[in-house]
Amino acid sequence: MERILVVEDDRAVQRALKRLFETEKFAVEISSDGKSALEAFRREIPSAVVLDLRLPALSGRDVCREIKQHAPSLPIIVLSATSDVSDKVLLLELGADDYVTKPFSPRELLARVRVALRRTTRSGAFDSISFDGISADFTRMEARRDDVLVALTPQEFKTLKFLVQNEERVITRNELLNEVWGYQNYPSTRTVDNHILRLRQKLEKDPANPVHFRTVHGMGYKFVR
Repeated sequence: MERILVVEDDRAVQRALKRLFETEKFAVEISSDGKSALEAFRREIPSAVVLDLRLPALSGRDVCREIKQHAPSLPIIVLSATSDVSDKVLLLELGADDYVTKPFSPRELLARVRVALRRTTRSGAFDSISFDGISADFTRMEARRDDVLVALTPQEFKTLKFLVQNEERVITRNELLNEVWGYQNYPSTRTVDNHILRLRQKLEKDPANPVHFRTVHGMGYKFVR
């Protein structure tokens, strides 16, 4: 049985989420603050985390960062009382898989959790790649260029992984947003352009003339080994 860790300090929301997920045959564990959430995560890694942004003891941002450092592929769906764009950007940069604003539709939240779980299952078998002096281990979240460690953010790793999983296929900016960020109404497709630019700067031998992370004008990007 898949287990959902719900991190939420509002008792009414706790009850509603527990009822929602148990009805759909998930096991549910509830944590009321960030510290107990990390303790629950360390005892047993769940299938997914539904994480309130504003928590006592330890913030949702800190919980997200800590979990993603130890389990980068674990889906985290953030709940927030604010729709502030800067919060969305920060959480998604930290590696959160989706962002839902309160008040939310229970069925929509359930659908987003299922999508995140499917995405994780689909990508689970693809753990590493090597090309042109570059090696990336997606389980450890380590990348090397000519045996020298390269610092990539969680979102840069996710972007890289999706591109190499779809080698030689042209991928639109909207598809990258939906599949990598998991958020269909993300503020701007410039986010994709910025991440591709950073991957080129960190991994291409000549970022101004990229060989592996190519632009397909009017369409999007594709990865070529």
